[in-house]
Amino acid sequence: MGTRAWLVALLALALGCEGVIGTGDDVGLQRTADAGAPPEPPDASIEDDASVPDGGSQMDAGMGGDAGPCANGPLATPIANCSPEPLASTGDAHADCVERINQFRWECQCLPPLARWVDGEACTDSNAAYDSVNGVHASFSDMPCGSGGRAQNECPGWPSNDQIVNGCLQAMWEEGPEDGNPDTVNGHYESMASTSYTQVACGFFTTLSGDVWGVQNFD
Repeated sequence: MGTRAWLVALLALALGCEGVIGTGDDVGLQRTADAGAPPEPPDASIEDDASVPDGGSQMDAGMGGDAGPCANGPLATPIANCSPEPLASTGDAHADCVERINQFRWECQCLPPLARWVDGEACTDSNAAYDSVNGVHASFSDMPCGSGGRAQNECPGWPSNDQIVNGCLQAMWEEGPEDGNPDTVNGHYESMASTSYTQVACGFFTTLSGDVWGVQNFD
């Protein structure tokens, strides 16, 4: 099954369980979003997002010059079926994750970029490690390293950092606005596309069995 077809199948499953695709066990949601990987070589899988409602990179080059469809500013809703080609890896998964989120924001909806929250990355890495033992989004409620942000998306049990950056984030964005309302803050897409947050920290943790947990904290 091709990458695109796999993602579509995963999203179809999610519709029946409030946007949550787990790793085999039912997982409770706490206004957080997460994506778990299936057992056979996949590209992606997801769950739903955690948020507290409130009111110089690779992307810089793409956001300058002729704005094209972005000449009039952000779009009210994302461009349908928007699947931008993944950016070349920098070798730093934390940076690549932020770049990928900003790529979706700009190329799919003309939204300004989020800053890379470097000071939040150590906590976000520890969130991924904590959740790998205590369950999806446990770190969002337990705050083992203090507040990790106002919203959290999560990709539990994926095959690699690269598949989280290129597969999980794509699947999260493809969920689109809940009920067609881009202002609703209750899912992966909403966290990624929100204009209420100004920065994002990505974190990763690899278990002894080789499963990779990825967390994105928005603030």
